[in-house]
Amino acid sequence: MDKRKVITAYRRGMISIQECAQILGVDSSQIVGLMNDPQLSELPRVVQKQPMHG
Repeated sequence: MDKRKVITAYRRGMISIQECAQILGVDSSQIVGLMNDPQLSELPRVVQKQPMHG
């Protein structure tokens, strides 16, 4: 499973910190480091291009 999705689920309150660590297969003490990793923050937002007028 994608780590970003698991971390996002935790941040949205869908799973507990213990469940998050278990799914990711890390120790509870290691999960804090993952939460602070900018590459594992929420999924990138898709920017829609605006139609050009003219």
